[in-house]
Amino acid sequence: MMTRNKLYVLLGVACFLGFVYLLLSTYYFQQSDTTLCWFKNVTGYNCPSCGTTRAVLLLFKGNLLQSVQFNPLGSIVFLIMVLAPIWIAVDLLTQQDTLFQKYKQTEVFLRKPLVASFFILLILLLWYWNLTKNL
Repeated sequence: MMTRNKLYVLLGVACFLGFVYLLLSTYYFQQSDTTLCWFKNVTGYNCPSCGTTRAVLLLFKGNLLQSVQFNPLGSIVFLIMVLAPIWIAVDLLTQQDTLFQKYKQTEVFLRKPLVASFFILLILLLWYWNLTKNL
């Protein structure tokens, strides 16, 4: 079971590592054909999230349209990376758990079969799109 502290540590660490990865992508990975995508390394095919790093980097540069064209998931990742640390800090400073409560509400919503099916379909469509555009 996810507790408030586990969620906040997990999100904080994930955001920190995400920013580190973005820095590495900017200065190292773009210089070579290296990819850390295990799916692409094993199968040779794009995964549903292929292009997300480039999409996030484009959003940080203010290129919204190009970002969405690379991968719409980049917008979600970008929002989480920017908002989660701020929300966690506010919750900790005010001794509240608003992020944790929103997380629990979202989890309940996403567990509904119709909602889950919709998002699974969206991911499959995104995967198809990634395969056809051949990033």
